[in-house]
Amino acid sequence: MENDEIMNEGLDPLSEKDGAEKVNPGTENVVEESDKKDFSWIWKSLLITVSSIIVIIFFVIFVIYFVPDLQEINTGKSTKISDSTDIRKDVNYKKQMGLITKDIQRLSRKYSTYTSGQTYIVINTTLNRFFLYSNKKLIREGSCSTGSYKRLLTPGGKSWTFKTPRGKFSITGKRTNPAWHKPDWAFIEEGIPVPPKDSPLRWEANVLGDYAMDLQDSYMIHGTIYKRLLGMAVTHGCIRLNDADLEVVYSTLNIGSKVFIF
Repeated sequence: MENDEIMNEGLDPLSEKDGAEKVNPGTENVVEESDKKDFSWIWKSLLITVSSIIVIIFFVIFVIYFVPDLQEINTGKSTKISDSTDIRKDVNYKKQMGLITKDIQRLSRKYSTYTSGQTYIVINTTLNRFFLYSNKKLIREGSCSTGSYKRLLTPGGKSWTFKTPRGKFSITGKRTNPAWHKPDWAFIEEGIPVPPKDSPLRWEANVLGDYAMDLQDSYMIHGTIYKRLLGMAVTHGCIRLNDADLEVVYSTLNIGSKVFIF
């Protein structure tokens, strides 16, 4: 009896200790099976994605390469390139070629009127670039400045919009060491009283560069003291060039030379 009690008492601590550390039967297997299921789900998703991509690729290839062939099989016709001699004999072909030839001749004549063998200059107001031509060949190009499109409004309601006019123009005059005859808006912009039309205050030297070429309505191609602003839309409507470009343009263009602004 005492031995049984001793044995039972000896077993109790051991049982409690073992019970504290013991894991429920089958728990480890459940965790492993759960991990396997998660891993299996990832593989299945990856397999489905890859399979879908492969199917799409094969479908695109089928549509691009095999559908046209199947259509030809169904219709019994195949695409062939006709012999050029057969095309030339066709009445509709001759008619269309005749119309195209007439259009080309008409456009060529029109092009010749705009771009004769004389020199001319093209001004791109969007990019602020100029292109100088002689004998229909580009001989010089570079940056320029054109109208800012800013608007000046007086308290009396009078206004000016500083834009470069677009269209076909001609050089009407050429000047060296030009002086600027300031219009009314120049004084209004500066916030000073507007002098009479014949006032000496209207004239300002050394602001137009060494050369100026007149277009119309007081618009000019001239130089500038604001060279760092070349390539920008900052002028009151005139076209500004740097010194080197201005000299070449001035010596190349003559009175009557065309100026195309777009």
